[in-house]
Amino acid sequence: MKRGLTGEYRITVVDGETIRAFVPKPLPPNPPLQFTPQRQRLLERATLALGRLDSITLLLPDPNIFLYAYVRREALLSSQIEGTQSSLSDLLLFELEEAPGVPFEDVVEVSNYVAALEHGIRRLQEGFPLCNRLIREMHALLLSRGRGSSKFPGEFRRTQNWIGGTRPGNAHFVPPPPDEVPQCMADLERFLNGENAPYPTLVNAALAHVQFETIHPFLDGNGRMGRLLIAFILHHGGVLKRPLLYLSLYFKQHREEYYRLLDLVRLEGDWEAWLDFFLEGVEQTAQNAVETAQRLVGLFEEDRRKIQERVKRAGTALRVFDALCDRPIITLKEVVRRTGLTFATAAKGMGILEELGIAREITGKKRNRIFAYDRYLAILSEGTEPL
Repeated sequence: MKRGLTGEYRITVVDGETIRAFVPKPLPPNPPLQFTPQRQRLLERATLALGRLDSITLLLPDPNIFLYAYVRREALLSSQIEGTQSSLSDLLLFELEEAPGVPFEDVVEVSNYVAALEHGIRRLQEGFPLCNRLIREMHALLLSRGRGSSKFPGEFRRTQNWIGGTRPGNAHFVPPPPDEVPQCMADLERFLNGENAPYPTLVNAALAHVQFETIHPFLDGNGRMGRLLIAFILHHGGVLKRPLLYLSLYFKQHREEYYRLLDLVRLEGDWEAWLDFFLEGVEQTAQNAVETAQRLVGLFEEDRRKIQERVKRAGTALRVFDALCDRPIITLKEVVRRTGLTFATAAKGMGILEELGIAREITGKKRNRIFAYDRYLAILSEGTEPL
């Protein structure tokens, strides 16, 4: 449905140049969203897929293993959309000991994203509301080191930004002037907490994402925060016990269509076209996450059987294997910390895993060796190749 412009242009002057900055109307859309039978089926399928994703905790022996790995995969994908060239192995090596040779600027951005996401999860679990203060706290961590650290982490912008082009005057899109940002974000916060939010949580998440990207409240990191916001709205609204739905891969794969639909909402008010795209992405992403978890469980069971069948006294090797499932790139020192084994015993257990083709030493050194669970990393790395 084409409602026309979903906001108004404000004429301002930036560096002597007259520009038109777009100020969106508060949510929800007016007139209300239209739910055709086809769109209703889309919503039902996406909701069902989220239910399967939420029940993934019943499938996994330890849901935290999946959350640890999946959070890092999402951090990588979301940062790649902003131009980083890191791999999942780069990030895991960096987290081990800031391994030399890893491109610092790129990896630190991904590491910051992990810190912001984990902080948000922890705050919501403590009962903190989904509010602008939490968004700013997460943003402060997102831009705490590396590129963007000089762009006022944790603070709404006080200068004009723009999207595309070299300056506001030739930009593809100019978000609200800085003096409008506090009110726009206050309106969005009220919507996030149920005021004037007449739709299911999943639909509200779709609307809020577009609104956040349109406001573009920070000088940097808006794309990553906007993508994070989707998972946190679903978690906060009780749709997911853990914020496990991350749409970055879907947005990465359909990048041009994603940006086209954001423009369509702003210029023509076609929220329904965006909602259809979003719901398809939710269904697809949730299904892929469930399949990934099932494949990991299958891999763990297969390799555990291999250890039990081929090793006479398998206890030590299994304890080392459990540590490798927790951290698919790991040092012997970390194995010792996680298992309580002596260094020599941990090394012997890891040697068994190497012989079985489960673990691989990746440094080629005799000291400070690092081991990788290649088949686990291969499953997680699917679709994370740099753009």
